[in-house]
Amino acid sequence: DVGYQMSDWKLLNTSTASGASSVEFTDLTGYKIFKFAFIDVHANTDAAYFQWQGSINGGSSYGVTWTTTYFYAGHAEDDSPAELAYAASYDQAQTTNFQYLHDTLEDHADASLCGELFLYNPASTTYVKHYYSRCQAMFQYSPTGSGDVYTAGYFNDTNDVDACQFKMSSGNFDGVIKQYGLVAS
Repeated sequence: DVGYQMSDWKLLNTSTASGASSVEFTDLTGYKIFKFAFIDVHANTDAAYFQWQGSINGGSSYGVTWTTTYFYAGHAEDDSPAELAYAASYDQAQTTNFQYLHDTLEDHADASLCGELFLYNPASTTYVKHYYSRCQAMFQYSPTGSGDVYTAGYFNDTNDVDACQFKMSSGNFDGVIKQYGLVAS
């Protein structure tokens, strides 16, 4: 969390996915900082990647140009591998692709992802829009392991980002995504 108390956040939306192909949030106005909380997100397809992207046309299409970075800490159940690494192939360099928030998720009945994403001032028509996220999940090592993934970056566009979408790289998913707005003091 960025140093704010939970009481500083106003719950705006809750989306409960059950076999959903994607979840969209189309109201990104009225607050300078938005937080999305991911609760028990479960991939219904083995080795799917949880990902997101923004829109500047109310969600009609997704593909805002951005630059991002991706690194992770991973630890397998048998203690090999145990690593901290930058994943250059998972970041974006002025592309319009969806950004991975976590990779190679297990579809086991007991596997899930949790985490949060912060999006800063998406309604600005003056500045680029920054974000960062942290997600933890059971993911595919051999054997299965724990992955703690950090991503950050910016939408390189001064149009307002007025919608965002979360989805798996393949298949559907279950889980809860909550949207909060930071209440100014």
